[in-house]
Amino acid sequence: MQRQQERRRPRGDSAEPGTSVREPGAVCAGLQKPKMLTRKIKLWDINAHITCRLCSGYLIDATTVTECLHTFCRSCLVKYLEENNTCPTCRIVIHQSHPLQYIGHDRTMQDIVYKLVPGLQEAEMRKQREFYHKLGLEVPGDIKGETCSAKQHLDPHRNGETKADDSSNKEAAEEKQEEDGDYHRSDEQVSICLECNSSKLRGLKRKWIRCSAQATVLHLKKFIAKKLNLSSFNELDILCNEEILGKDHTLKFVVVTRWRFKKAPLLLHYRPKMDLLRN
Repeated sequence: MQRQQERRRPRGDSAEPGTSVREPGAVCAGLQKPKMLTRKIKLWDINAHITCRLCSGYLIDATTVTECLHTFCRSCLVKYLEENNTCPTCRIVIHQSHPLQYIGHDRTMQDIVYKLVPGLQEAEMRKQREFYHKLGLEVPGDIKGETCSAKQHLDPHRNGETKADDSSNKEAAEEKQEEDGDYHRSDEQVSICLECNSSKLRGLKRKWIRCSAQATVLHLKKFIAKKLNLSSFNELDILCNEEILGKDHTLKFVVVTRWRFKKAPLLLHYRPKMDLLRN
């Protein structure tokens, strides 16, 4: 998805009302406890840790390089790696030929950024909705529910709730989302044939599926693992043209960059991971 270039620039105000750090004071004589001082942290002091080196804005869709753990906006990093194979920060080689397979979405970092920068998430969701409306397209369901789900995830009052309350609230939220959404039927669709090329796994009874182009390889792994009753989806590799696909690749990305036969359904193979085949 083409992302708008406008970013919210780093600010210098406090990261969060009441945010403070303790500094050790001098130890008083006798039995008195050490005196502790508090000070507020300015957002400016931590901007270097929550901004993208490529666009100098706050991290949006934070994506981390697995080799060195440096983080950037996903759109910035993907565009950069179209012509480079090194990390923009430390210049370490990510991968000689397929660097995009060695980057991953960093949900934790993105949650931290949204928590520290007031109004950033709402502004980004608004920009994305305006982008789709401008093109006359329907807003995807994941963008509609992103703000609500992120607020639930970051709400500090949830820390005191029991596990039972968490699970019940989660189920209620999922049911509400299913009622409001269309299960991504309005998304661009991709036809896929899932073939097994290993004698250690059985084939699917229904190998032809049709799903949203925004689904990722990770979704396919979970789908196959559930159908084959595997203990973990991490036991699988999915390949296109004999090349192992990264778990964060969308099917749209695979069709555009890996599939040679544009008018034919996408043919993917699955097998146990290579380390399992050697055992």
